[in-house]
Parts: sequence; structure tokens; C-alpha cells
Amino acid sequence: MKIYTRTGDAGQTSLIGGRRVSKANLRIDTYGTVDELNAWIGLLRDQPINANRRLLLKEIQDRLFTVGAELATDPGKTIRKALPAIVDHDITRLENEMDTMDDDLPELRQFVLPGGHASVSYCHLARTVCRRAERLAIALNDDAEQFGGPVDPLVLTYLNRLSDYLFVLSRKMAKELDAEEVTWEPRV
Repeated sequence: MKIYTRTGDAGQTSLIGGRRVSKANLRIDTYGTVDELNAWIGLLRDQPINANRRLLLKEIQDRLFTVGAELATDPGKTIRKALPAIVDHDITRLENEMDTMDDDLPELRQFVLPGGHASVSYCHLARTVCRRAERLAIALNDDAEQFGGPVDPLVLTYLNRLSDYLFVLSRKMAKELDAEEVTWEPRV
């Protein structure tokens, strides 16, 4: 099988279910951003500081493929093949991981400036792309009638919780790396 099909040369692509849509369609932009997030998570997983977290980050990447499949499916079509789904446990897993990391972190009362170490910065980049994916998924859900149907609420919750997880992870990584956590001091 060749990777190129030439079917998208005119700016159209197919959703799961067969319907052709513009590559500029909000649904395509949304799952494309989830794909971008998955690449950032891969880079984050490759950081030496994350050796003990590698399996969870790989699991997150798997769940992001699940989110992508959900978003790439034409809501108006019956699909013959079962697709994976986000479940409550996926969200609980992230919450439990955050709680464990939070137990070891100082209380935070100010915004944190991204940075301090390259690995921490990768985490912040993944977090911001996750927030963008969440905003796009919400916009897709808000215009459900135009785009064929609502987004699974668990997908929206998962993206929200994942961005929180990535923030807590950035703080935990900064602590483990003994990197300075710089808080924002607003100039007033």
C-alpha cells in the first residue's frame, strides 16, 4: 500500500464513514491538532527525565489516537467496525497521577512562566497544544448541527484533564531537575 493516494490533492479528505470534506473543515483541524499534540507527547516521552513515566505517556498517546478516531468519524454515519472510545477510567487515571505528583509539590499561588529546562518547556508546549485541541473540540461541539453531531463529552473532559496533567507534570519535572520555577510577577 502506498502512503500517497492523490485523493486529497484538491483539498478534500474522507471522514471515517466515507463523507468527503474540506481539509480546512473544523473537524479536520481538530483532529489534526490532536495529532500535533500526540507528536509533542512523543517528544516529551523521549526525555530522560520521563523514564518512569514512559508507559503512561505511551498510554496517553494511545488515547489521543482514540480521540482522533472519534473526531475523524462522520457522526451521521453508521460505522461497521467498532472504534475505541475514551472511558471514565482514562480520566480517573490522569486525576490519580496528578494527585500523586501534587503530594510532592509546593502549593502554587501564582502563574508559572514556562521554562527552566528544555524538558520542562516541551511539557508546556504539549500543554498549550492540548488546550488548543480542547478549544477546537469545544467549538466543534458548539456547532454540532453544522458538523454532523456532538463530540463525546468524555473526549472533551479527557482533553481538559490532560492539559491539567501536563501542567502538573511540568512542575514535577522542574522539581526533579532542580530547575527554577519562575512565577509571574505582574508589573503594576
